[in-house]
Amino acid sequence: MGNELVINTTSHETRIALIENGTIAELYVERSRVKGIIGNIYKGKVVRVLPGMQAAFVDIGLEKAAFLYVADVFDAMDEYDSYIEPEEGEEPVPHPLHPIEELLQEGQELLVQISKEPIGTKGARITAHISLPGRHLVYMPTVDHVGISRRIEDEAERERLKEIVDRIKPVGGGFIVRTVSEGKSEEDLVADLHYLTKLWDEIAKKKDKAGAPSLIHSDLDVTQKVVRDILTESVERIVVDSKPEHDKIVQFISTFMPKMKYSIELYDEEEPIFDHFGLEVEISRALGRKVWLKSGGYIIIEQTEALTAIDVNTGRYVGKHNLEDTILKTNLEAVKEIAYQLRLRNLGGIIIIDFIDMEKEVNREKVYGALEEALKSDKSKTNILKISELGLVEMTRKRVRESLGRMMCEPCPYCEGRGYVKSKITVCHEIFRELRREMLDIRGTKVMLTVHPQVADLLYDEERRGLEELEKNFKKRITVRAKPGFHQEQFEVAVS
Repeated sequence: MGNELVINTTSHETRIALIENGTIAELYVERSRVKGIIGNIYKGKVVRVLPGMQAAFVDIGLEKAAFLYVADVFDAMDEYDSYIEPEEGEEPVPHPLHPIEELLQEGQELLVQISKEPIGTKGARITAHISLPGRHLVYMPTVDHVGISRRIEDEAERERLKEIVDRIKPVGGGFIVRTVSEGKSEEDLVADLHYLTKLWDEIAKKKDKAGAPSLIHSDLDVTQKVVRDILTESVERIVVDSKPEHDKIVQFISTFMPKMKYSIELYDEEEPIFDHFGLEVEISRALGRKVWLKSGGYIIIEQTEALTAIDVNTGRYVGKHNLEDTILKTNLEAVKEIAYQLRLRNLGGIIIIDFIDMEKEVNREKVYGALEEALKSDKSKTNILKISELGLVEMTRKRVRESLGRMMCEPCPYCEGRGYVKSKITVCHEIFRELRREMLDIRGTKVMLTVHPQVADLLYDEERRGLEELEKNFKKRITVRAKPGFHQEQFEVAVS
């Protein structure tokens, strides 16, 4: 079964699902009120230089100042002594020879680009190494360097592509050859190069006339970006439920990918397009913390500010032979689901996977190899460490935008994001301690206690003895009043 792009567009939101082998693999969401800003180029003003962190905060006109690390400052590029070969779509990362306080001063204006969107409490991450992605090439006007995507493994093809780009590129600029360029003609690369260099000329002219902070260039909207980056020969069909969006995609492909063979359909049925393809159920499943495996085992996914923890459990699966085989089968099944969930949920940063402990080294190697293999189809860069003696795998996955959960959910106002509340019995015992403190200073003979209804039920029933003991010791009458609007942990003590 060929891959498909299913696009749902309304006035307030665009959702794009990449379907691989009949299952949603990636989901992109952009809302009209909160448009993605990765790739946008701004003229910013330095508001603070932090020598201790070798970084600076730059005002680019967003709610929070953006973060600029020393290695991302263009001014010292001529004196950088080495480059790290970039991943596809990334700029080379230089090793700085000068501290940031020698490169930037407060009030200085400079051209920067968003490399990571604001995530959680952090502002956007920016770079002064501008990169302009096209279909086949990524143009880096500030870096004289040619890189080839690591996903192109054939050495002869790598040499062919590098020779073409070295020959046609402008002096002083650099390019990264994207994976999709494999097997493409020089004509395809030249067309991309001309478009990108012209775009940079327009950006440079606009920068000279603009003040700071200001937006100089907006990257493509989410539909055009996904079509540019995701649409390959493996995608056989695009299905979209909006005529304007359908026409825009056709125009975009005919302009920038005229040789692309594809089928685009306008969906006009009454049933919502994501319901028709069975995607809403998968999206809801991707927001839950527990994911069941076919065998009866399950994984638990917990996302925190610092890292994501994934726990593997056998659950209802008891196996057929011995415990070690049961554990191995569960872990191998979990590997496929974990790789799938990482892509679908767009989980990034530090990820800790707690596999079920395996006694045999050969089984640990099988699980590690299966995880490496499962992550090969992931376009985000991953780095995996070997399984530890405790059965833990530490890995990182490149994160440039909010995860699906962070984008579509918010912390629970009831539990304040903890994921749990104090039990009713715990609240009752807290109330008893508070009453002991309060009743020492209460002169009256009656006390009114206002609590959540379920806590009130417990105080009238199982915990009634605690109230009677307090009434006897302090010689005061305690009346319990249930208030439906109260938080389960909330209570009030007053003299009546």
